[in-house]
Amino acid sequence: MDITIRAAREEELTGVGELTARAFLDDGLLTHGTGDPYLAVLRDARRRAEHAEVLVAVDAEGEVLGAVAFVGAGGEYADIAGAGEAEFRMLAVRPEGRGRGVGEALVRECLARARGLGLRAMVLSSQPSMVAAHRLYGRLGFTRTPERDWEPLPGLLLWTFALELP
Repeated sequence: MDITIRAAREEELTGVGELTARAFLDDGLLTHGTGDPYLAVLRDARRRAEHAEVLVAVDAEGEVLGAVAFVGAGGEYADIAGAGEAEFRMLAVRPEGRGRGVGEALVRECLARARGLGLRAMVLSSQPSMVAAHRLYGRLGFTRTPERDWEPLPGLLLWTFALELP
């Protein structure tokens, strides 16, 4: 499949926010469904782009199939990254892009950017139910770091994963 990974363009950010929100809703990842306060955060890709690099995967026709926020320099979008670590968040792939390598291409681009910045590790948080994502992370060499698991809200446990970068 012909996929290009690049920074999201200004005119794509609204669509990226909707893509991300829809992916989380459709996968049942929001505690309160359409009433979940995190839904507004997922939809706000413009704000995300002010504090992180919003990357998109586009097909040969330029259609956005997936997106991710790469956090390489700390700041408010770095939930668990410490010194020398990058983090990625809000990885989302449209149904048409699933099983086609879109998610993997986005994660690989985040890893390349982290290496380019000279960082020592990539970290991420994930809900325990995100089994397909966990398989992808395992294939790419990430390992679980249960000592870093955390709850952004009471009762919402997030698992953490890390990959040491060469």
